[in-house]
Amino acid sequence: MLDQNFIRSNPAYVQAALAKKGCVVDFTNFLAWDAEKKALIKDVETKKAERNRVSSQIPRLKKAGEPVEPIFAQMRALGDEIAAGDEQINALTAQMTDFLAVLPNIPDDDLLPGDKENNAVIRIVGEQPKFDFPAKNHVDLCTSLGLIDYERGVKLSGSGYWLYRGMGARIEWALLNYFVSEHLSDGYEFILPPHQLGYDCGYGAGQFPKFADEVYWLEGESGDHKKELFMLPTAETALVNLYRDEIIDEKLLPMKVFAYTPCYRKEAGSYRSEERGMIRGHQFNKVEMVQLTTPEQSKAAFEELVGKASKLVEKLGLHFRVSKLAAGDCSASMARTYDIEVWIPSMGIYKEVSSVSNANDYQARRSNTRYRDEKTGKTAYIHTLNGSGLATSRILPAIVEQYQNADGTVTVPEVLRPFLGGLEVLGEHA
Repeated sequence: MLDQNFIRSNPAYVQAALAKKGCVVDFTNFLAWDAEKKALIKDVETKKAERNRVSSQIPRLKKAGEPVEPIFAQMRALGDEIAAGDEQINALTAQMTDFLAVLPNIPDDDLLPGDKENNAVIRIVGEQPKFDFPAKNHVDLCTSLGLIDYERGVKLSGSGYWLYRGMGARIEWALLNYFVSEHLSDGYEFILPPHQLGYDCGYGAGQFPKFADEVYWLEGESGDHKKELFMLPTAETALVNLYRDEIIDEKLLPMKVFAYTPCYRKEAGSYRSEERGMIRGHQFNKVEMVQLTTPEQSKAAFEELVGKASKLVEKLGLHFRVSKLAAGDCSASMARTYDIEVWIPSMGIYKEVSSVSNANDYQARRSNTRYRDEKTGKTAYIHTLNGSGLATSRILPAIVEQYQNADGTVTVPEVLRPFLGGLEVLGEHA
C-alpha cells in the first residue's frame, strides 16, 4: 500500500514513478476524496466537542430545576449528524483504500523505466559450458536417466505437472537439503508454514485483490474469496504476514527466516519450447528467504540476500548471471529486484532461479506490521525483503545440462554429494 501522506504531498512524483512500471494513474479524484474526508473529520470532531460541552451542562440544569428535554433533543439531533458524518468518513476511507489497493509499489529512483528490454546484467559468473559431443536437453536427459516421469505426471494431474522418480527424487531432496543447510549455517530461522492461507495473507503480500485469479482457491459455499483459503504461490506470502497487525521490538530486527514449501501456480506458462519440461509448472519446490528490517537496515539486507542466492548457485558450479530488473519487470509489490539467472545450454538462454526483491514498506502498510523505535518509542512500518534460495525446477535442468557427459551420464556437483551418499555420477550404473 502506498503512503497516503506521501501521495498528498507528492502526487506528480508518484504518478511519474508508477508510470515507470507502466501504471497510468490520475490522483485527482483521490485527492478530492481526501480533502472531503478531512473536512468531514473536522466537522464531526467539532460536533462531538459541542455534544460534550452541552452534555456537561445537564447536571447543573437538573440541579437548578431547569428543563433538560430540549437539550436531550438537541443531543439526539447532534448524534444523528455525527453518525451520518462517521458513515460518510468510513465510506470515503473504503473508497480510498480500494483505489490504493490495486496500485503497484513505487520503484526505486535508480531503476530504468520499461520492461525486460531495459534489464541490466550486472555480473556474470563462470564460463558457458562447451561440449565436444552432441549435447542433450534436460527433458531427454531426465527421461533417459529415469529422474523425471513427465508422462505419468501429466496422467496424474494434467499439463504442467511431473513427478520425480528414484534418483531424481533423491537429487531433488539433496538440493533442498543443501539449501536448508546453507541458510541454517547463516543463522536464518527455519519455518514450515501452512500451505493453505487466508485472504489477508494475499492482500498483505500485495497479490490481492488484483492478482487473486492467479492462485488456486479452495472454494467453499460462501463464494467470497475473503472467507476462503488459497494454496500459497510462494512461501513469501506466508512469511511477510507472520507479524501482521503486530508491533515488533526493534532489537529483534533484522529478523531473518526461510521456509521450504511446494509452490502452487495457476498460470504455468505456454507450450513454447523454452518452457518445456520442468521450466514452468503448476507445482514446484522452493526454499524462500525473507528478512524483516528497519528502513535503515533495508539496503544491507538486500545485498545480503543477493549474495546468498548467488553463492548457492556458484557453489553448485553453474554458469549464471545477475540482472537488475527495470521498473516494469519488477512485480507489483516490489520497489527493487535482482534476478539470478542460470544458463540452460539447450535453450541458449538464461532462466531465473531466484528473484531477490525489496518491497520497502509497501507490504508492511498492507499487513499493518510495525516496529517500535527504541530511541523515540514511536512506531514505524518495517521493510520486507524476499529472495528465492532457491527454486529447484530450473536448477535441476541446469545441473543435468551443464554437467552432462558424452556417455549420457551426469556428474553430480560436489556440494550435493554428501546428501547422496557420496554419489559422483548419475546414470553410471543404470
